[in-house]
Amino acid sequence: MTGREHNGGILEAEKVRTKPPPLFKVLLLNDDYTPMDFVVVVLQTVFAMTRERATQVMLQVHREGMGVCGVYTREVASAKRDQVIGIAREHQHPLQCTMEET
Repeated sequence: MTGREHNGGILEAEKVRTKPPPLFKVLLLNDDYTPMDFVVVVLQTVFAMTRERATQVMLQVHREGMGVCGVYTREVASAKRDQVIGIAREHQHPLQCTMEET
């Protein structure tokens, strides 16, 4: 950057670097009551997954106790978490969803 003279001094443009926003993982938690097919439909609906990918995530949740549905900014992750919980409650399933910073 070139400097400009102002009142006998030289002003230089200050370079500002912004950090990208923190990202959050949206996690689906296993329970013994929610049907596997319902979990697959939720993953397809909320996270726009293919049936194959949704089935993989559902099996990870089933086998490991939790699975990552996606990584998003705080606002998007929070909205998706709330959407999953809302759909589960609407269908009277105890499915739990949470988020954590990556």
